[in-house]
Amino acid sequence: MEIAEAAWRVVQQKGIKGASVRNIAQESGLSLGALRHYFPTQDDLLVFAMEVVKERATARIRQVATEELPPVRKVLRMLMEMVPCDEERRLEMEVWFEFTFHMKKSNPPAFDAQYDGILQAVEQLLSHLAQLGLLRPTLELPLEAEKLYALLDGLALHMLMGPDRLKPARAEQVLESYLASICKPGT
Repeated sequence: MEIAEAAWRVVQQKGIKGASVRNIAQESGLSLGALRHYFPTQDDLLVFAMEVVKERATARIRQVATEELPPVRKVLRMLMEMVPCDEERRLEMEVWFEFTFHMKKSNPPAFDAQYDGILQAVEQLLSHLAQLGLLRPTLELPLEAEKLYALLDGLALHMLMGPDRLKPARAEQVLESYLASICKPGT
């Protein structure tokens, strides 16, 4: 965890080009040799750091899943865990985007961001609401999943690019409005 967080800080301070194994070793307080023992290449280290972001977000979503909330409210809370509403999630999202663009350029790509788990999570959340009979019956779930996935990515990007313009409360309103548009009236 500490190594991943050190990688995130280096990326935040120096950008992805500054995220060398040497710089991350220095930031984490480990020797270069010790870090290279576990992560022979920069890509190995960056993939590890990305996986930690994914694991942390998943853990937060699982925590929300255990809460006693009405189903649509619970889904909204889970979705809010996927956008950068606080400093921790902002840092994670910042480095996620940086890593994603960097890894896409490596040959062969070391990490495929389309397997970030978000689309699958969105599909599961919508399927759950459908199974509970809360969604409008005429919806095409795969299309709605793509729309919601794009909405989450767009909100995340806008919150990173203009945190003074798009506040967490407004992002929550946007997601709540979307859910209201696909749910049966009165849910």
